[in-house]
Amino acid sequence: MSDSIEKISHDGSEPQLVKPSANSYDLGERRRAALADVDNAKFSWFHAKVCAVAGVGFFTDAYDIFAINIASTMLGYVYGKGQKLNPDQDLGVKVATPVGTLVGQLLFGWLADLVGRKRMYGVELMIMIIATFGQALSGSGPAVHVIGALIVWRFIMGVGIGGDYPLSAVISSEFASTRIRGRMMNAVFASQGWGNFCAALVGIIVVSAYKNTTINDNPATLGSIDPQWRLLIGLGCVPGVIALYFRLTIPETPRFTMDIERNIERATADVKQVLDPNLPAVDDDAVVRRVQVPKASWADFRRYFSEWRNLKILIGTSYSWFALDIAFYGLGLNSGIILQTIGFGSPAHGLPVPITAYQNLRNICVGNLILSAAGLIPGYWVCFLFVDSWGRKPIQLMGFIMLTIIFVIMGFGYDKLTATPAATGAFVFLYCLANFFQNFGPNTTTFIIPGEVFPTRYRSTAHGISAASGKLGAIVAQVGFARLKDIGGPVNSGHFVKHILEIFAFFMLTGIFSTLLLPETKGKTLEELSNEDQDGFVKGEERRRVV
Repeated sequence: MSDSIEKISHDGSEPQLVKPSANSYDLGERRRAALADVDNAKFSWFHAKVCAVAGVGFFTDAYDIFAINIASTMLGYVYGKGQKLNPDQDLGVKVATPVGTLVGQLLFGWLADLVGRKRMYGVELMIMIIATFGQALSGSGPAVHVIGALIVWRFIMGVGIGGDYPLSAVISSEFASTRIRGRMMNAVFASQGWGNFCAALVGIIVVSAYKNTTINDNPATLGSIDPQWRLLIGLGCVPGVIALYFRLTIPETPRFTMDIERNIERATADVKQVLDPNLPAVDDDAVVRRVQVPKASWADFRRYFSEWRNLKILIGTSYSWFALDIAFYGLGLNSGIILQTIGFGSPAHGLPVPITAYQNLRNICVGNLILSAAGLIPGYWVCFLFVDSWGRKPIQLMGFIMLTIIFVIMGFGYDKLTATPAATGAFVFLYCLANFFQNFGPNTTTFIIPGEVFPTRYRSTAHGISAASGKLGAIVAQVGFARLKDIGGPVNSGHFVKHILEIFAFFMLTGIFSTLLLPETKGKTLEELSNEDQDGFVKGEERRRVV
């Protein structure tokens, strides 16, 4: 420990060294004791609050992302030629959000490690709220078409959504006790399923509310559908507005205060305050005694990840998420196309255009609701039951293996599975099963593991890199789906969909191998998983400059 403090002289003379106050306690032991309090804490109201506040963000994320599934069809009826968006317009409104999300994950992941989780938490939610309002109020002008305006707003919204991934993951993992960390992070992420479900449910309500107006509308304009997509998208900001206050008031994580701000005394007091809210508030004006611990820098980042044992984990988390999102977003953002391609719920031929429009929109909403309720939501919560007992790695391996098998069957058996109504039912069952094993599998674990396996000073950055790799997969899937789905057939025929499903199977197979690079994280503290020696982590007290 440093035995002197550098005193700054105001008269330009040389700095003087003065003795610190006598203190014999071991700062390293205080750090370990505070971390042990966090790691061994019983589940409390504070833990539930963290799950709820972080989960609302993911609910909003999923609602905003997957509502475009329904809204893009509505936009086609109102603004598209032939009552459909052209391929470039459809791709633009769907891919803009993943592109923005990729940017947000990298940016906010880095900022959360640089300036703090608390300072950034809520900023990304405000971006999402503003961008959602912007979409709902978008219109056309002489120079800008409404689709162009929507693409810009959806990109900005994606930046906010991207920030939610590393921030919510790291905050929930750093506050969680070791034995429930997987379930806490799982509960946060599982809110995506309810967001997806509510997007379809709100879609049904909105479409049904405007039924008579739509059916009696002028088939040349179908203008009554315009307020429907605006309501569907605009209502996505409501849960975000409700959660904003709680996000802005959530405390900083003790691990950030200890290991990045290097203030063990403040972190220890914060831990006690979190575990016992009846204690007096921490004094913000208390003297800060900073300790010597490894600091984040480009040189230190290269040193840490130049070791194969650390680099292979980053490769494993990043590629696994990339491979998973190829299929997850390839299916999720195109479920309406797939449902129409296989003839599930398609309106009868020969009906007037307004009636066809109403039936088509309602069928897409119902289809998405079924897919969500039958596969997405159960998968998240079955994973919740087993993530802290089976472990993350076995669940991710099992998920990738099952998805490989399911997509092989769906792809190579596509023609037979879509030949008759009975066979189509089997196809929908397999589709729901794929959704189930995505969530009781790699879709959940690829979110959890990167929030656990890296040291505090790089935890958010590395999670952002891993998540951004996933969004790169989503972009590749979305662009590929849009460009490949009609190859070999007429426009909007979906002739190539079966081969796209076969491609998904290949990426699920590669995900099995990337999972083998990952360690098992259940039952281990975040410090054990960091691959850094904790005995010598605190080198002593820094020399403090006293004015």
